[in-house]
Parts: sequence; structure tokens; C-alpha cells
Amino acid sequence: MLRHLLKLTWKRKSRHLMLSLEILLAFAIVFGIAAFALRYLQLYREPTGFDGADAWSVAIVTGDSKASAIPADIYDTLRRNLKALPEVREVGFAAYSPYTNSTWTTTYKSPQTGAEVNTNILEASDGVAATLGIPVARGRWFSAADEGSPVLPVVMNRRLAAAMFPGQDALGRQFTNKEGELTRTLKVVGIVDEFRNRSPLMVPVNFIMTRFAPQAGESRVRTILLKTAPGTPRAFEARLNRQLKLVRNDWSYTISPLASMRASQMKELLIPLAVLGVIAAFMLAMVAFGLFGVLWQNTAYRIPEIGLRRAVGARAGDIYRQIIAEQLLLSSIAIVAGMVLLVQLPLTGALGQMMNWPVFLGAAGLSMAVIYLLSLLCSLYPGWRASRLSPAEALHHE
Repeated sequence: MLRHLLKLTWKRKSRHLMLSLEILLAFAIVFGIAAFALRYLQLYREPTGFDGADAWSVAIVTGDSKASAIPADIYDTLRRNLKALPEVREVGFAAYSPYTNSTWTTTYKSPQTGAEVNTNILEASDGVAATLGIPVARGRWFSAADEGSPVLPVVMNRRLAAAMFPGQDALGRQFTNKEGELTRTLKVVGIVDEFRNRSPLMVPVNFIMTRFAPQAGESRVRTILLKTAPGTPRAFEARLNRQLKLVRNDWSYTISPLASMRASQMKELLIPLAVLGVIAAFMLAMVAFGLFGVLWQNTAYRIPEIGLRRAVGARAGDIYRQIIAEQLLLSSIAIVAGMVLLVQLPLTGALGQMMNWPVFLGAAGLSMAVIYLLSLLCSLYPGWRASRLSPAEALHHE
């Protein structure tokens, strides 16, 4: 049966060429959408490295004043005043808040290999781990014990630790970093499994967190992170703003729960995928209409052939199955051609982790299922019409 179908398909290759290309294009489009969706799902299931529950972010807007003009003791005043609120459990300060598009990158030189390692960096105070719920896998977070230390304590994720100290334990290791004329010595005091600050869909990257100590340096951060009591309502924002104004009335404050920031970031990231999904749906609808029309035309063209088969003893079910099988075979040829092209993506690593093998296999399976289902649905009615033809009517057709 398969050999017979292959012969019929080959004899009509010129007629099937455009149809095969149309199916191939539809397969590639569905594959792309499925790959993006599966990669997002894969990233969403990975740990972000922090909890963020019941946490709030406060961005300090100093107006025309530079961040360097913020007095060092203002941070301690802010911390004490905010902890006076009954809803506030912990206060921390950071260079930027999670669930924003802020990114600060730097380069360190591995003391072992001498290679330069790019990494994202976040300057954070002692209270940030408690406010965000950052679990330290090994070692510890920053504390008052680090005050006055001649080395700068840092916490890094496992990815960066492996890049900086390949094959060795990074905990307790020291390395130097030159910034202009200043050379600083850094010491790894803690290691976290992961830290993906921008969103649950952020691709994992190297990450390091350095201790923010306003009394020990000139650095000044403008983000306050708060851990509040569970169930704190959004109305708390007004009370929080009043408390902040008691410290510095000449500043303004942008206040938002991290849960709201997370939802906004996710919505912003998923909108392009939704748009592509709508475009793909219209494309598949056009392919379906074209496929249905071609099958209808081909069936009408082959009425004498169908009549001859019926006359020599073929049953209506045989005709029905033949029409459907031919269409599924044509779809299979287009899918195989598409797979030969698309499999180069994970083999060559052209898209990096975006197209890893689990994503490729999942996207290929979903795309094949969609194309086969589409082909089956489009061939059902033309196949049924062909099977209903009587031998006498078909043989006398002109």
C-alpha cells in the first residue's frame, strides 16, 4: 500500500510541489512558536533564586540631586523609620529592584585561568537576603561582621563560581578587580544556586552580589526593598509614602509591590509571543483553506480513476482511506524536509540554550501533531465525497 502511494505521489510531483512547500512553511512557523513557548515554559519552571513574597520596592527619586549627594547616615535613618511601621519586617537597600529591566554588568579576571568572565552584578545591603527571601546554598550572606573588613565580601551564583574557579571550591576564595587606579580584593563568602532578577523567563546568567556599605565607600544606591507582613494591602502604599516623607520631604518615591512588578514584567514578555501566536493561527487557517481547496480539486480531477478502482472491487472505505493516506504521506514528506533543516539549530548551537534538545524535540512533536491534524481534517470531507461516488457515475464523468 505504501509503495503504491509513493508511486502516485511521485507521478504527481509537479502538482504537489507548491502544496508541499505550503505545508513545509506551516510546519516551520508552528515549530518556531512552539519552540518559543516551550523555552519560556522551561525557564518558568527553573528556580529564580529568590522568593519575593510580601516584598515591596521603593525607588528614590532625588530630582536634580546626584546619587552621590545622598548622606551616608540617611540609609540608617530610613531603615529605622521604616522598621517602625508595624507592617514592615525587614529593610534592605540595593542598586536596583527585581522585575525591572535594569542591568549592571562587569568583567572579572579568573585568578586560575586568567580569562575574563562577564557577569551581572548587584550591590546589596545586609538586609536584602531577608527581604527577597534569597536562600544561600553554601556559606552566608553579608552581615555586620563584614563591617571594616579589608576585603569586599561577595555572594555569587554557581554558574559564576564554576567560571571563575573551574574545578575548585569557590567558597572562601579571593580575587582582585581593578577599577581605574583602584584595585580591590574581593572574597567569596556565599554561593547561591541561581539568581534571575529580571523575570521568571530570564535566561540564567553569571551573577555576583557585592556588599553595600555606605559608611565604607562612596557608592549610593536608590532602591529600598521591604519585607512586609503577609496580606499587607495595597493601601499600605500611602502610609509608607508618608513615613518616607518624614525622612526626606524633598524626594519623591515610586512604590510598588514586587508581585505587581512581576505581573507587569511577565505581561510585557508574553505579549510578543501572543502576537506571534495570532499570526500563526491566521497562517494555519490560510493553509487549511488552501489545502482543502487543492484536495477538493484533485479529487474532482481523479473521478475517473476512482470509478475504475470501484469497478474492479474497491470498497468505499478503501477510497476514503486512500485519499487520507495520500495527504498524510504528502505532509510527512514536507515534515521530513523541515526536520532536516531545523535539526541543524541544536546541532550547531546557533541559538545557544534557546534551542536545546528538550525544546527542539518538544517543538518538533507539537508541530508534527498540528500539521498531521490539519491534514487529516482537510482531507476528511474530500475523501468522504470521493468514497460516495458510484462506479457508473464516476466512469461516465467528463
